[in-house]
Amino acid sequence: VPMGVLSCMKYLMFIFNVLVFAGGTCLAGMGVWVAVDPAGFQNIVATRAVLSAGAWLLLVVGIALSLLGFLGCCGALRRSRPLLLL
Repeated sequence: VPMGVLSCMKYLMFIFNVLVFAGGTCLAGMGVWVAVDPAGFQNIVATRAVLSAGAWLLLVVGIALSLLGFLGCCGALRRSRPLLLL
């Protein structure tokens, strides 16, 4: 495989993982927002328990995606196979 193709793949994987990290950060931010100020979202969701569970779910999924995106960025830059497989 030519070296230019490997370099291109490295940067494409880095960009993809940055997008995953950004999406996870946005989800975590939304989870915190809903958990702290649920008043604006109570019109959409019927019960407070569902709103609280949804906020925690957004927060947990967002943190997990941010962590995976960060580890993927590190793996792409260092060409670390274990980090990329994680």
